Amino acid sequence: DISRAAVVRSLVRYFSTHGLLKSAAPSPAEELVLKYVTYLDHVRGLAESTRCHHASAAREMLASIGFHGDTAILEAIEPYQIEGVLRQVGTRVSKASLQHTVAYLRAFLRFLAGRGLVARGLDTQIDTPRPYHGERLPRSLPWDTVRALLAAIDRTTVMGKRDYAMLLLITTYGLRTCEVSDLRLEDIQWRPEKLRIQRSKTRSPLVLPLTTEIADCLVDYLRHGRPQTSLRQVFLRVRAPAGPIRPTAVREAFQGWVRRSGLPIRYQGPHCLRHSLAIRLLRQGASLKTIGDLPGHRSIESTCLYLRLHVEDLRDVALNLPTEVLS
Repeated sequence: DISRAAVVRSLVRYFSTHGLLKSAAPSPAEELVLKYVTYLDHVRGLAESTRCHHASAAREMLASIGFHGDTAILEAIEPYQIEGVLRQVGTRVSKASLQHTVAYLRAFLRFLAGRGLVARGLDTQIDTPRPYHGERLPRSLPWDTVRALLAAIDRTTVMGKRDYAMLLLITTYGLRTCEVSDLRLEDIQWRPEKLRIQRSKTRSPLVLPLTTEIADCLVDYLRHGRPQTSLRQVFLRVRAPAGPIRPTAVREAFQGWVRRSGLPIRYQGPHCLRHSLAIRLLRQGASLKTIGDLPGHRSIESTCLYLRLHVEDLRDVALNLPTEVLS
């Protein structure tokens, strides 16, 4: 049960903060990972989020080879065992993401080699996948499917009011999840009917027209769904403790309503709504510059990938085969 799990997590955080829980002694594998994380922090100066990715890959590798403190297991590790880890990860992620995992494991193996725990040069024996520029098509949904997903959201509940407003913002303006979670009350300019967005990649503000539909759903959420608090973030947690949401909450909201709707949507994140908006604008005749400015693309090359899905226009530029070939 999701609600009970959230209560348990909240209680664990509360008890841990007040020192009421006795933490279990870390396993030998976890001790090694903690030493690695400390090295990444103090020596390499990596950000916390990056250290978490490195630690996750290290844990998966140690679990796969069955390390429980016996250094002989590390000394005898072979490249095929690392390849087995990558095959397992490859069933869950794309080739581009698998490249990151390869980089994490190579760094971990260099760390172990520097301490004499594995053979040197093992990191160079791991092959990496070769994704090619532009090989993936945009993750676009038919516009009728997008509208059906929004219509499936139960707006009679507090969570439904919040989630509908978040996903409608993405559908209307092509916002990223972090731009939705970072939206503040002062960014909504009601009288001039403007919406100010702080672009996460370009670090430059973007002022958009506040449409009637967006204004109505925001008012509905702010009046009847948002908790009474001094926090300035627009979108807050539904379950206690009250506080601002993270970008992952937008993703979880999308996944939850996709499951409830029963629609044939195979994508796991709301990024497909951004792509769907771009394709819709392209088919309505909007320029590439306009389409690129709305999602916040820094390069026209990022926008040109949508041209590959503009099938009707591509058919118009195709040349007819010579008659002698047809015969």
